[in-house]
Amino acid sequence: MFKKADKKALRAKRHLRVRKKISGTPERPRLSVYRSEKNIYAQIIDDVNAVTLVSASTVDKELKVNAGGNKEAAKMIGEAVAKRALDKGITEVVFDRGGYVYHGRVQALAEAAREAGLKF
Repeated sequence: MFKKADKKALRAKRHLRVRKKISGTPERPRLSVYRSEKNIYAQIIDDVNAVTLVSASTVDKELKVNAGGNKEAAKMIGEAVAKRALDKGITEVVFDRGGYVYHGRVQALAEAAREAGLKF
């Protein structure tokens, strides 16, 4: 009998496989993306000290929008996380797409962060 693939489990496996190679340092922290059906989250993490340095999401009160699950919201979050990172003196990051395909909302967030001044 054919078993349907569990998409969440497959994404988690991809994420772990990528995370073996990608790590954030204090000099070049990791920009991690999490995408749910209704919202998108981005945080900049220093993995050496296990600390989140900057975060932004469509759930934040000042960034909350009616439609958190679309490309426009992802662009807004990308710009916000880049602005907050630049305010803290972070200019270079390692991009962690979280096991998602680099397409749609994830791509929109990354391109908006690049345009706002982050280098990756």
